[in-house]
Amino acid sequence: MPHTTSGVAATGTGTRSRPRAVLPALCATQITSWGVLYYAFPVLNPTITARTGWPAGATTAAFSAALVVSAVAGIHVGRLLDRQGPRIVMTAGSVLGPLSLLVVAAAPNLAVFTAGWLLAGAAMAATFYPPAFAALTRWWAPDHIRALTAVTLAGGLASTVFAPLTAVLADHYSWRTTYAVLAAILAALTIPTHALALRAPWPPAPQSPQRPAAGPEPVVRSRAFWMLAATFALSAFAMYTAVITLVPLLLERGCTTTQAAWALGLGGAGQTLGRTLYAALARHTRTTPRTAALVGLGGLTTAAFALVPGPYTLLVVLSVAAGTVRGNLTLLQATAVTDRWGTAHYGRLSGLLGAPAHTAAALAPFAGTLLAGPLGGYPALFAVLAALSAAAALTAVGTRPHTHDH
Repeated sequence: MPHTTSGVAATGTGTRSRPRAVLPALCATQITSWGVLYYAFPVLNPTITARTGWPAGATTAAFSAALVVSAVAGIHVGRLLDRQGPRIVMTAGSVLGPLSLLVVAAAPNLAVFTAGWLLAGAAMAATFYPPAFAALTRWWAPDHIRALTAVTLAGGLASTVFAPLTAVLADHYSWRTTYAVLAAILAALTIPTHALALRAPWPPAPQSPQRPAAGPEPVVRSRAFWMLAATFALSAFAMYTAVITLVPLLLERGCTTTQAAWALGLGGAGQTLGRTLYAALARHTRTTPRTAALVGLGGLTTAAFALVPGPYTLLVVLSVAAGTVRGNLTLLQATAVTDRWGTAHYGRLSGLLGAPAHTAAALAPFAGTLLAGPLGGYPALFAVLAALSAAAALTAVGTRPHTHDH
């Protein structure tokens, strides 16, 4: 039986320990944080615009601004995580999240509504996947892929749990009261969980042979790092634009709204499947070829949507295949830093690496709508997105550091 102290189980390495409560705690808080701060909005937005008279474009812009703030704030959050660990950062984010939603719920005008979402963006940066990934990478390495997989599988349930819950609340209450109730749920489930479950000592990051002791600056300045940032940004833009515009594409193909919704939902099931397969894929492939292959496969599924008009069953199969690739890409990005440069300075490097990709994902909802018209329809849009993914696969070839690859 492993020796344990204060709820911390020894890993067998003699130098590392894993707090037992961290993994289940982060699974629970990722479901709640994503569900309340992210997935409740698309459910409530039609009601918000109908009740307030605010333009749907303006309310969506406020939400997208939150995602941009999250991307930029994530750089600073990463530095804090490296120095202090996740407890203070994630607990503070858990406090800010409910407060921001109360501002949104009470907003008398669009300006205050937008301000509330900007605050929510900072909360997202401190509570979504990146800080959870940083915590698990430091505490669980070198077996962190299994822990990351568990958390992303749980996070995938956020829409399953909170989209229906939000809809039920909205059927009985106003959108303002619904957001107030969701804020209370968010506070009750995440503040004490982060404060209590993340108390374990923050272990020092081990220095690996390829990581100089001078700090992360040589990595940040390297060609491989910025090629990787470009790869993920191009891929994220193509992937999220495709997800957002899949339903309109299928409607153009002659599907009903219900059929299109089912295809999109089954793509989410494929995403869960993809996450369960990533650990085996990582064991049998090297980092750079794996990156190029997965990004390229994402482009192939997007190209298939552009070229294949039907039948409906085949379109559903394509949606599941595209979701499987997306599930792998989530974990590919979570492990990109450790696969190339080790766990030292993971928070800062991941924050810098993810900022362009998160910004691209935030712009995707607008881009898809704006580009589809001038391009002549959604099939043409998907062809352009496939080309962007192909470009991302090419830049992925240049993401191998000079001194190391797995």
